[in-house]
Parts: sequence; C-alpha cells; structure tokens
Amino acid sequence: MRRLGALIWKVIFLLSVALSLNAQAKALAVPEAVVSFANREIAVLRTSVQGATPEVRVRRIEERLRLLEEKDLAKPLVRSPTEVEHQKGELFSIGDRAIFVLFEADLDEEAKLSLDAAADQVEVRFKAAIAATLEQRSGPVLLKGLLLSMMATAIAGVLLVAIQRLTVFLLARLQSRIQSAREDSRVRWVEHAWLLFRRLAQLILAFLWVSVAYLWFIYILSNFPITQPYADKLSGFLAGLLALLGHGAISALPGLLTVAVILFLTKAVNDVIANVFDNVDKGRSIVPGIHKDTAHATRRLIAVLVWGFGVAVAYPFLPLAESDAFKGLSVMFGFMLTLGSAGIVTQMMSGLVLIYSRALKVGDFVSIGDVMGVVKESGVLSTKIINMRNEEVTIPNAVLIGNPIKNYTSAGGERGALISTTVTIGYDTPWRQVHAMLISAAEETNGLRLDPKPFVMQKSLQDFYVEYELYAYVDRPLERILIISQLHANIQDQFNTHGAQIMSPHFVLQPRNNVVVNRENWYAPPAEKP
Repeated sequence: MRRLGALIWKVIFLLSVALSLNAQAKALAVPEAVVSFANREIAVLRTSVQGATPEVRVRRIEERLRLLEEKDLAKPLVRSPTEVEHQKGELFSIGDRAIFVLFEADLDEEAKLSLDAAADQVEVRFKAAIAATLEQRSGPVLLKGLLLSMMATAIAGVLLVAIQRLTVFLLARLQSRIQSAREDSRVRWVEHAWLLFRRLAQLILAFLWVSVAYLWFIYILSNFPITQPYADKLSGFLAGLLALLGHGAISALPGLLTVAVILFLTKAVNDVIANVFDNVDKGRSIVPGIHKDTAHATRRLIAVLVWGFGVAVAYPFLPLAESDAFKGLSVMFGFMLTLGSAGIVTQMMSGLVLIYSRALKVGDFVSIGDVMGVVKESGVLSTKIINMRNEEVTIPNAVLIGNPIKNYTSAGGERGALISTTVTIGYDTPWRQVHAMLISAAEETNGLRLDPKPFVMQKSLQDFYVEYELYAYVDRPLERILIISQLHANIQDQFNTHGAQIMSPHFVLQPRNNVVVNRENWYAPPAEKP
C-alpha cells in the first residue's frame, strides 16, 4: 500500500510539472507579425532574432521602406543567402540597402515549403508591391485614375437617380391602377396589401442602391495601384458570396423539386376530396355518414389534415430543415403556439360541436339568451347574429355551448320561421268563429306565408276564458316585430268587425244565465260550416 501511495504521488507530481511547462511554453510563445508594403502582404515573420520579436522586426522593416525614395525603389531587388545566430535565411535588399531577412524559423510548418520556395514567393510579392508603389507615384496613372473615377461617379449617380425615379413611377402607376379599379374584384385585394408593396419596393430600392455603391467603390479602388489589393478583396468577397449563393441554390434544387411534387400531389388529393364534399353540400350526391349541413366543415377539417400530412412529408426536404436555426425557430413557434392557443382551441372545439350538432346555420332565426335574431355567420371561433334592431352581435362559440339555443327555423325547414301570438276570449264567443277570425287576420298580414296555412291551437280552458294561440310562418324573421304588430292590428279589426269581445271576462257573481254559445251561433261569421 505504501508503494502504491508513493507511485500515485509521483504521477500527480509529473502531471503538475507537465501542465506547468505547457503553460510556460504558451506564455513564451511569440506572436507572429506581417510585413506589408503598398497595402500588399509580403511575408509573415514568426521567430525572434537577436532579441527582436517579430513585431519589432516588422516595425524596423517598415521604417526602412518608408525612408526609400523613388530613385531607390527603381533599383533592382536582390536576394542573397545569409546566416544569423546559426539560423539560415534569405536577405532581401534594394540596391545596396538591406531590407529584411527571411529565416527558416519564419516559415509555416504546415505549408511544408523549403526556404528557397518560400523566398521565391516573397520575392514575387515584394516586386509587385514595389512596382505598384512606383506606378502610383506616376502622374499619368494618377490622372487616368481620377478621370475614370469621376466618370464612374457620374454614371453611379445617374443610375441611383434613375433607379429611384423608376421605383417612384412604378409605385405611382400601381397606386393609380388600384384607385381606378376599386370595384374590380381581381385587384381589390391589392389595395389592402398596398403597404406591403411599398415596403417591398423600398427594400428593392435599397438593395439596388447598395449594389451600385458597392460596385462603384470596387471600381474606384481598382483604378489606383496602391488600393488595388482592397478592390481585389472586395471583388473576391462578392464573387465568393455569389458562388456560395449559387452553390446553395443548385444544391437546394432537388429538395425544392421534391417539395413541389409532394405539395402538388397533396393539392390534387385535396381537390378530389373537396369536389366530393362540395357535391354533398349542394345536394348533388349523397355520402353515407356525411350530412349536408356538416359537409362544408368536414371538408375544411379533412383539408387541414391532408395539408398537414403533406407539409410533414415535405418538411425534411426543405433546404434549411436540418439547420439549428430552423429547428430553434420551430421550437420557439411551437412553444408560443402551445402557450397562446388554449383559448383558441376551446373556441374551435366549441365551433365544431355547434356545426356537427347542427344547432344552427346561416340564415336561421334563433334565440340565445337575451339575443334574438338571424345567424349571419357561423365561424370557427365565434358566431355573428343580426338582431331585431339590425345590430351585429358576436358571440364566442364557447358561450353558445353554455346557453340553450332556440332555433325557430330548423324545424320548419323551407317553410320559414314559425311565430305565434296569444289571445284569451270568453266562453260566450264560438271557438270556430275565433279560429276563423284569427286565421283571417293572419292572411291579411304582409310578411306571413299563406303556404303553409296559419293555424290556431286552444292552449288551455281557464276559469273565465279560453286561451287561443295563432301560429304562422314568416319569411323575414328580422321583421318579426313589425309583422307581429301588424298582425295584432288585424286581429283587433277582425274582432271589432264581427262584434266579438277580446277583453277576457272575470266574474264577481255568477251570471243569471249560463255563459254558453247557442247551437245556431256555432258558425258565426266568418266561420264556415263544413
């Protein structure tokens, strides 16, 4: 056990020493520095020489280059082998002036180049930088660059103004087209999307402006030898970006074609199903288990399922479907939908209950709580009703489910909504005469249907009077109040015409004679004998 403990301590000690040496090596690592001339990279220095770090060596080299005059730069570039502190290198001189030394320790180990090969590359770059510097100091070159830059600036300005005016012209034409075709249903929707079109046009305008400015800037930089490297970098970035976009577009084509085929087949299946349910909805065909009133809602539900299945199948073939950003957005939207859809789902399920229970449909005359009117719209989340005062009342479907719904139309079918009114008449008035007078009043009332014919029911025989209820069918339920008012007026006229008393009697003492109708008066006008 003692030997094992000693061995463990030795291992721990060796690991700590190794970690310490690694940290010291990282601390002693010398950062590399780049030698640049005329905005061109000449060489990368990675080693220290005679106590000078690469950064110090670069500052000294740049100072030597700064002191060179045009006549010095015109001298030939000379390269010769040298050795300093047992390090082999290549000395670069301009004329008789030594500029810098490239050592073997400066080479990139990963590139695996020999000193001569690396020196050849440095020589080519150094000569190009010297040539660019000499050319930049030439008067004709500067004049040519300035003239070309001025021409490019003028052309860019004209293009920017032309792009802006063309955008304004197209937007003005589009707006005038929308205003002149407000009644045309084909372009009416464009008016509501006008803001979107304007924002899209502004976005395209900004993109074109940036593109023109970017190309102008590249061209200006390319006209001067000293800034040519910047132009090459910018144009290389643009070419790389276009190549990346083109490669991405070409790579995405198979997936997009697959998605298009899947969605096309999904639409074809949905169209077939929609055609079947449309025929059921219009009464042209009968499908077992599908009612005419629920065919439209069932078609929409099946369409959601079909499209959901199609999108789920097509989703993996989308170009960015497997990216982390796309997955993150999907999770975020799913989380938001989960948190915010509780109330919506409740209303939607309530709407489905209303549809499949066939409690009401558009055009039905209904009474729900304190609201009475005609159903204008039965939606997924709410139902709209036009009441007697021509007010639109919106009731959430969950509220409808929690209240009794009185539908005055569904039982009557095509006969219309059934309305009624009650009168109480004494026993001394023949009931046949009362029936005839009430029916005559209904037949004289505008808005009540003659087919089916109005009818009268004797609801109860009270102590002092008989309670009669007149029923009739109405075509315009929203005018129910006016129709009933006219019906009451016609009832009064009928009873007054035939001398019948509407006021119900109440006796304090028993009358001397029995309150009965003699047989000869059983069919008093306007009643007719069978």
